[in-house]
Amino acid sequence: MIYSLYTDGGARGNPGPGAIGVVIYDENKNKIYELSKYIGMSTNNEAEYTSLIEGIGSALDKGIKNLNVFMDSELIIKQVNGSYKVKNERLKVFYNKLVLLRKKFDFINFVHIKREENKQADLLVNEALDKNGR
Repeated sequence: MIYSLYTDGGARGNPGPGAIGVVIYDENKNKIYELSKYIGMSTNNEAEYTSLIEGIGSALDKGIKNLNVFMDSELIIKQVNGSYKVKNERLKVFYNKLVLLRKKFDFINFVHIKREENKQADLLVNEALDKNGR
């Protein structure tokens, strides 16, 4: 079974208050997990990487070994897929964590999607920011 992970991260102000949204679906599109979490001061890209790492970690915690990952950050997807180098030193820390996590899967695929296709994860980001008065 191949599961689907949708992640999003954002910061109001960039840098500013940041939050992440994570949603995992099974092969039949049943939602099996979601996370809306405030992460404190962050840049947009740091929040995107945080959502990706949290989402992948949550999938592993659930015993998932086959995963399609969808996110609307073209930069992060291109870095993860090797099209772009990670130049920012702070992002390299996130990227290196991701490299270790992805090795734990039998199959993992990273796909860039349009923002409109990532509404649920985006909603969770905004819920976390709104709850924290940001």
